[in-house]
Amino acid sequence: MHEIQEKNTINHKISIAPMLDWTDRHFRFFLRQITKKAVFYSEMIAAPAILLGNKEKLLGFDEKEHPLVLQIGGSHPKMMQDCARIGFDYGYKELNINAGCPSSRVQSGKFGAILMKTPELVAECVSNMKAATPLPVSVKTRISLSDVAGDGFEALFNFANLVKQAGCAHLIVHARKAKLNWSPKDNRADKMGLNYDVVYRLKKSFPDMLISINGNILSLESAKQHLEYVDGAMIGRLAYGNPYILAEVDQIFYQDDHLILSRKEILENMMPYLEKNKESLSIIMPHLMGLFHGQQNAKTYKQILAAKDLEALKTFIKNKEN
Repeated sequence: MHEIQEKNTINHKISIAPMLDWTDRHFRFFLRQITKKAVFYSEMIAAPAILLGNKEKLLGFDEKEHPLVLQIGGSHPKMMQDCARIGFDYGYKELNINAGCPSSRVQSGKFGAILMKTPELVAECVSNMKAATPLPVSVKTRISLSDVAGDGFEALFNFANLVKQAGCAHLIVHARKAKLNWSPKDNRADKMGLNYDVVYRLKKSFPDMLISINGNILSLESAKQHLEYVDGAMIGRLAYGNPYILAEVDQIFYQDDHLILSRKEILENMMPYLEKNKESLSIIMPHLMGLFHGQQNAKTYKQILAAKDLEALKTFIKNKEN
């Protein structure tokens, strides 16, 4: 059992969104070579899988990945309570409930965006999880469901109020409505428009609640602008497609002036990890593809990763100037 934490010590100014098949332990380890301070989230893990599956495979991580939050998909208060205990025992720093994913696969498990229909149930899950561990419990959601009239602020306010009273320490709002039975892709793009102002208004209504914003944050400058109105900015696809853009996060947002590593140095740091995990290269290599995004040698680099050729990668590093 880990030592009990008295309060949330995580600084959520910049976090990386939980992304299915992307934010696994390998990608998080890689990303930690680029930013030491940004908060990482696990992929969403369904509560039944946590309770019945291979816990080490699902929940295991390297201590270097901290600060790290476990995102759980579920809606059964007792199961969520049991998952909270397991997450605490594994050493996660915070527990997060997924109440925003619109995927039909998620709905069939009665979690994700469909939980916006039953905010009282989400609040009960928060309460049970809080009772089980001393860890902060957060919730990730959307503004509202698409069938809610107007801009959805009233529904979001009601949701936030209920989970806050239950002990929710942190609410992350993807600044779009969600349409059930549409794909996550259709729930982005032009079909479900962004409305950052609703999230800004929510923060004004709950000044003492930690509120982060998510949705199409495609630059650090954009994140900086959001932080004038809310407590945290959560970055998603940008972090996967162009991870090196996060190299300045620690300096800009956390006033940490450690030396920024070059792309070459990051690859050098990753080599022992790749050697150690050769049996998982087919999983790890895609996570590294974006490191040289926009660089002259990006095509050659990607070809080496696709071939899973560590010797060629070593040569690439040796010949790289920076």
